[in-house]
Formats: sequence, structure tokens, C-alpha cells
Amino acid sequence: MSERTTVLNVQKLRPDAVLPRFATEGAAGMDLAACLDAPIELRPGRWAAIPTGLALAIPPGHEGQVRPRSGLAFKHGVTVLNAPGTLDADYRGEVKVLLINHGDEPFLVEPGMRIAQLVLAAYVVPTLREASSLDASTRGGGGFGSTGV
Repeated sequence: MSERTTVLNVQKLRPDAVLPRFATEGAAGMDLAACLDAPIELRPGRWAAIPTGLALAIPPGHEGQVRPRSGLAFKHGVTVLNAPGTLDADYRGEVKVLLINHGDEPFLVEPGMRIAQLVLAAYVVPTLREASSLDASTRGGGGFGSTGV
């Protein structure tokens, strides 16, 4: 397995919570599982915050990115509504995944089901400086679609 040097402290808030895990050696994301007493039905167009039963201590200088699982999106139209959801380093509450059903059929979220991925990402905290003007760029102020489709 490739070397992983950052430590992520994980607390189970319920005994039946499933620890995040990498499905394969080369995976960037760890699977997050639903921690439920009973299944939750997501009707088409509806969303719900699905608990994982876990709390995390994200290392300083990092964020946890909660991302969709491609299989759920492809097969059922189920994805993470605010993708990627951000878990800040100072958050210690339960991790919940905001799932939405964009599919045509109701989707049943089962206890223990893998529902999302967690990717740890380092970030930079910039020093902000107000400027009276900005350097020119080729794109300039071109917005949505300005570079083509």
C-alpha cells in the first residue's frame, strides 16, 4: 500500500458506525457509510442529511471534502447535494452527508451503505490585500462559457 503520512483521528459516535476506508490502494477518497437505525427513502427530487456516526479531527491546514460516489450517481442519480461538502479542521460534530436523489425512482439508503467519499486536501491561507486594479490576463472578465463549451 502507498505511504500515507497524515493522521486523521476518527471518533465513533455510535458502536455501529463504520470507519472510513480506502476501497483500493490507489484510491484518493475513503468511503463513508450511512449509520442508521432504519433505512431512509429518498424520493426523486428530495434530499436528506444522512448521518455517518463519526466525528473527525481534520489536521490543521487541511479540509475534508465530501464527494459523491460515482456508482450511486451513475446507477441511481444519487449524489451529494453540496458537492464537494467541506469539513473544516475545527469542526468536531457528526459528519453527515447531504444526499439528493436526481433519479426517477425512489432510492433506499440502507444502514452501513457506502454513500460518499472523503478526500483530505491541503489548502493555503492567503494574506488578503486590497488592490485598486488587477493584472491583465488573456481571459479578462470573460465569465461562464467564455472559453468555449
